[in-house]
Amino acid sequence: QVQLAESGGGLVQAGGSLRLSCAASGFTSSTNNMAWFRQAPGKEREFVCAFTWSGGSTYYADYAASVKGRFTVSGDNAKNTVYLQMNFLKSEDTAIYYCARRGTYSGSKYSTDQYDSWGQGTQVTVSS
Repeated sequence: QVQLAESGGGLVQAGGSLRLSCAASGFTSSTNNMAWFRQAPGKEREFVCAFTWSGGSTYYADYAASVKGRFTVSGDNAKNTVYLQMNFLKSEDTAIYYCARRGTYSGSKYSTDQYDSWGQGTQVTVSS
């Protein structure tokens, strides 16, 4: 059974940085298509980035325009963990952040319905 657990969220001032972690277990494949999403209060869950995690490396990363150039995804195979490094944070980045593994390929990778395994989320709050 796939399990994902996010951590690393917190309160940070605008312009600051945070690194989120997503510890993964139960994967049966060495190559997994995954994503980070976020959900702000009163808003729908939105796409942050999608990537392929294979052998400890992340590649084919695709970022939302709102975070491109500020956020970077990476992976550590020894720890079965993927990371989201977030720099130059803005107040509009405030949200609960989720990592997810894609299980369906019937639609767009930007859509939440393509992902069947989710973590519990970690709160990121950026003060202005």
